[in-house]
Amino acid sequence: MKAQTFFDFIKVDEYSATPKYLQLANSIVSAIEAGVIQKDYLLPSINELSYQFDISRDTIQKSYRHLKKIGVVNSFPGKGYCISNMDFRQKLKIFLLFNKLSAHKKIIYDAFVASLGDDVAIDFYIYNNDFNLFKKILNSRKSDYSHFVIIPHFIEGGENAYEIINSIPKDKLILLDKNIPGISGDYSVVYENFEKDIYEALQQARAQLSKYHTIKLVFPEQSYFPVEIINGFQRFCQQYAFNHEVINNISSTTIDKGEAFINLMEDDLVILLERIMENKLKIGKDVGVISYNETPIKKVLLNGINTISTDFKYMGTVAASMILESSKRHIEVPFYYTRRSSL
Repeated sequence: MKAQTFFDFIKVDEYSATPKYLQLANSIVSAIEAGVIQKDYLLPSINELSYQFDISRDTIQKSYRHLKKIGVVNSFPGKGYCISNMDFRQKLKIFLLFNKLSAHKKIIYDAFVASLGDDVAIDFYIYNNDFNLFKKILNSRKSDYSHFVIIPHFIEGGENAYEIINSIPKDKLILLDKNIPGISGDYSVVYENFEKDIYEALQQARAQLSKYHTIKLVFPEQSYFPVEIINGFQRFCQQYAFNHEVINNISSTTIDKGEAFINLMEDDLVILLERIMENKLKIGKDVGVISYNETPIKKVLLNGINTISTDFKYMGTVAASMILESSKRHIEVPFYYTRRSSL
C-alpha cells in the first residue's frame, strides 16, 4: 500500500460553503494529526501549492497566515512556512449542513462558530432546500466527522429525509430548527415548535391585531416553511373570531385598508411593503405588517417592523454547547413577538 503524502491530504471542495483558506488549513492540520508531516516540516511554497491544486495565491497565503495565528506554523524570511507545533489538535471536526443562506441563518452560524472556539474544523454546506442535493452532499462526504449538524427543510421530496439521516450515528447527530418524524435512536435536536409558536406569538399581538378586520398569512406554495405554521395561524384566528385567509402570492392579492399581513419570506416582505406604499396606505394604521424571523434590518426598516421569531442566536449557542458538553437533549427554542410600529 502506497504511503500517504502531504499532498494526499489537501482537499478543497468547490461545493462547500466553508472558505477555501479554512479548508486548506484544516487539510494541513489533518496531515499533522495523521503523522504524515512532523515538526519543522517545510510546507510547499505558495507558488508550488497554487500550481499543484489550482488554488489562488491569496487563498494559500491567507491559509498559512491563519495557521500561524493559531500557532501551528512559523514563518521564516527566505525559507517559507514550517510546522512549529505538533501538540495542536482539532478535537472536533463538524459537518454543518444548512438549507439556505439568509440573514437569520447567519445569526445561527455566527453564534455556533463563536461558541465552539478555534479548536474545531467545520465543513459547511448549503443544499438550497433541494432534497436531491441534500442526499448527494451527505452521501458523497469523504471525511469522518465528530458531529453532523443539520437543518432539515425541503421545498419538496423530503418525506423520506429520515432514512438518510438515520444513516448517521446518533451520538454524532444534532438537528437544528426542525425535528422530523422517523428518526430513531438517542440524538440531539434544537427545534422550533411551529404551530404552538405562532399561536402564542399572535396571542401577544392580539390587542394590536384587533383594529384590523382581516388577517392574511402569506404562505407561498413553493416554500420550505412547515404547514404547522398554517395550523397555528388558523387556530388563533378561529379562537378569537378573526376573519382570516392564507394567500400564496402577495403580488396578485388585493391589499385593502383594515387588513393585517403576516409575511414569511424576505422577498415577499419587500413586495408587500412596496405595494402598500404604492396604494398610499399607512403601515401601522391603515394596514398592519408582521414579519416572520427577526433580523437586524427589521429593527430600523420603516421605523421598525413587528416580528414573530425564534431566538436564532440561542439556537446556535445551544447546539455548540451540546457538542462541547457531549450532551444529548431535545431543546425547544423560545419564540417571541416583538412589538414595533408596523401593526
